[in-house]
Amino acid sequence: MEKYATVMDKPVKMMRKPVKVMECIRQGQVGGGETHMLSLIENMDRSRFEPVVLSFTDGPMVTRLREMGVRTHIIHTERPFDFSKWTRVKELLQQEEVDVVHAHGTRACSNVMWASQSLGLPVVYTVHGWSFHPGQSPLVRRIRMMGEQYLTGKAAVNISVSASNRQTGTLHIRNFNSLVINNGIDRNKFDPYRGAFKDIRQELGIPADAMLVVSIARFTSHKQPLTLIKAFQSALRGLPDGHLLLVGDGDQKAEALEMVNIAGLNARIHFQPFRQDVPDILAAADVFVLPSLWEGLPIGLLEAMAMGKAVIATDVDGTKEVVKDGYNGLLIEAGNAGALATALVKLCNDEALRKQFSRASMEMVRVDYEAGGMTRKIEEVYCSIIKR
Repeated sequence: MEKYATVMDKPVKMMRKPVKVMECIRQGQVGGGETHMLSLIENMDRSRFEPVVLSFTDGPMVTRLREMGVRTHIIHTERPFDFSKWTRVKELLQQEEVDVVHAHGTRACSNVMWASQSLGLPVVYTVHGWSFHPGQSPLVRRIRMMGEQYLTGKAAVNISVSASNRQTGTLHIRNFNSLVINNGIDRNKFDPYRGAFKDIRQELGIPADAMLVVSIARFTSHKQPLTLIKAFQSALRGLPDGHLLLVGDGDQKAEALEMVNIAGLNARIHFQPFRQDVPDILAAADVFVLPSLWEGLPIGLLEAMAMGKAVIATDVDGTKEVVKDGYNGLLIEAGNAGALATALVKLCNDEALRKQFSRASMEMVRVDYEAGGMTRKIEEVYCSIIKR
């Protein structure tokens, strides 16, 4: 990225400024899309690209970005297509002199598209799972499909984080086209052999010899924490030393706490807010569970598999691409507490199976889901847009 100017008949080498990319995300809390964006920024070639972030809520992710020295702005809204914020978004894009806008997820894309279009800025839209999904009323599902039709049609490039996510878009959205760039994780950070980890069990009062099941996810109906609690309660009949650790926050957390209290399981089910020491949490686990109703390509699941954890997950988009039932994990039907309880008992009581899943998972993540490779592919997308 060099050019030359002539000053008094002498060629003078001049460096172009890095391409400025506005990375846009729906919230400042920690989630899959947010973790993806953090990995992208951490691995970005700063000699070629300058990231600036727009988040539509505050939270620990914003704090982390600012600690990294990344300029981060907040325009607060928790609604998609919130036209009352669009003028402010446009002013921010002008102020930052942005070259490319990269929107992560539907809410972020819906609130930056008008401003970007009005300024002639290209938009990259990464689909981290669709806003429409089974279980919605037909009217809500149709409205959300129409919203996705509009956004994907306006974007310069659409990125699907899994092939199954692209397939779902192709089935339901007219003329949908996208690249598949799988989520990637930092293998240096999520490496079970990298050295000593904090003793999370001692910190939380969980016995060292307990069979510890861990789930790290938002407390929302999408992630099914209440189904997991119900399944674990049932599984305890076959897991006399079982403990469950739920890490996260969300609108169903109060209900989950009450559910555990009523069942008298406070000594066996433990709660933590979202934490930054995820590798330490995973190092303490025997089994990782992700019982989501839908996914794009779940980063938390990839992190657990990179750490060599045996996993149980639901047979949904994205997840079923990385978990092969009986080979590197167990797949169950979404929303089925009985099937989840059975899987928990089976996996927790079979050490040989857990070791088999661990080896297969670590090898798969090492080969196919690395953050550096993901970032290079996304950088190529930015370059192709600039060249156009």
